[in-house]
Amino acid sequence: MGLDKIEYGISRIGGAIAMVLALYLSPRLFKNTIITSTAKPLKNKACTAGYHLVNNNSLCEKFLTTHPSYWLPQFLEILVLALGIILFALRRKRVGVTVCSLLIGLALGTLALPYLILGGWLIIRAFRLQRYGDATFAGSSKRAREVGKAKREGRASASPDKKPVASLPPLPPAESKRYTPKKPPRRKK
Repeated sequence: MGLDKIEYGISRIGGAIAMVLALYLSPRLFKNTIITSTAKPLKNKACTAGYHLVNNNSLCEKFLTTHPSYWLPQFLEILVLALGIILFALRRKRVGVTVCSLLIGLALGTLALPYLILGGWLIIRAFRLQRYGDATFAGSSKRAREVGKAKREGRASASPDKKPVASLPPLPPAESKRYTPKKPPRRKK
């Protein structure tokens, strides 16, 4: 069963946001970019090699120049996975959207926490749909209550005042017809 209306809409929005994120990274592909790296100063208020003190000697700062090739793998990854989310959402394939969402979430770290949440949410909804026949929380919980009630009634039908019938002792397993030769004893060294 494919995506329902809610999952379809949220997946398309997630894919669109990932495309915007890829477009945000695209200017970095055309020129060198400067990244600022910070660190805490040492105990003697000095910085390690390459860093210089700023903010009243409370922070060490270093500028790194990155080549466009530094950003290319991340850009391509976001672009391909965003297109995957959109394509699978249009085809209403839950598994594809889930995998692409989780991969974006794992690739981008904290920034992509919503994609991890989207992937987990789709997995939970797929589990509920498979187990209870309804992906919504209300529908699956109602179905679970019905199943639990049926189980309790099934146990209650076996009256407790009936004693179990004594069963025969279990039979030993039948002899195997396969011939397996005995292993020769190991030689002592």
